[in-house]
Amino acid sequence: MKLLRFGPRGQEKPGLLDADGVIRDLSAHLPDLEGRHLSRELLARLAELDVSRLPEIPADTRLGPCVGQVGKFICIGLNYSDHAAETGAEVPPEPVVFNKWTSAICGPNDDVTIPRDSTKTDWEVELGVVIGKEARYVSEADALDHVAGYCVVNDVSEREFQLERSGTWDKGKGCDTFGPLGPWLVTPDEIADPHALDLWLEVDGHRYQDGNTRTMVYRIPFLISYLSRFMSLQPGDVISTGTPPGVGMGQKPSTYLRPGQRMRLGIEGLGEQRQAVIAEPGC
Repeated sequence: MKLLRFGPRGQEKPGLLDADGVIRDLSAHLPDLEGRHLSRELLARLAELDVSRLPEIPADTRLGPCVGQVGKFICIGLNYSDHAAETGAEVPPEPVVFNKWTSAICGPNDDVTIPRDSTKTDWEVELGVVIGKEARYVSEADALDHVAGYCVVNDVSEREFQLERSGTWDKGKGCDTFGPLGPWLVTPDEIADPHALDLWLEVDGHRYQDGNTRTMVYRIPFLISYLSRFMSLQPGDVISTGTPPGVGMGQKPSTYLRPGQRMRLGIEGLGEQRQAVIAEPGC
């Protein structure tokens, strides 16, 4: 299934995309698409619904982030060896873990805002993994049993805040609108191999990123197992698994986002995002 959330910001309802590309309303069957409603058992019951009997939603309806009430938004850095090389960094001996604040989360096609005093706002297309069952000290062999689905993430990043202002990466990762999620949460039955998906990103029609998840250094079962040693992963948590090469910081010369530009990005089988880049109001 391709599950989604639609409607005004803060008032999103759950839905799904049918085989004809029509948005259908699921709100008669669950209150929201969030952690406590992401178990495999509940998703299996949704899959048995007669989709043709669900109300249709207009195609131009706003899509919200594909998961609501996210508890943790965990990111993995330098997880593609060719991306590490373009940034001048070594492939880490263990995964680099950092956070995006949940206030960064927005819909897949919402505007991305360049923060005040920013000169180096960058893009990163990433595969997102959404947890559906608590994972604590889980083995790699069992890790994928804890996955509710996959989605597109744009890990928007301010490189000066991240790398030049001292402290951790987090301050350059969690600005408002820096975490578009969606358009869909795609259940694992539709993704034969999450490590064989093309992913790409364009700015103003120029393709900067064009990679495949097969070049991940640390794969999804390992990441879930690894993270579950340091924290319990809860239903609704999102793991963003790293980006392939082609980010703005890696261009020669480095290239960063400006107000008025447009991003378009996607992952095979998981849909596309489209964002207009705007300046922080009042700047």
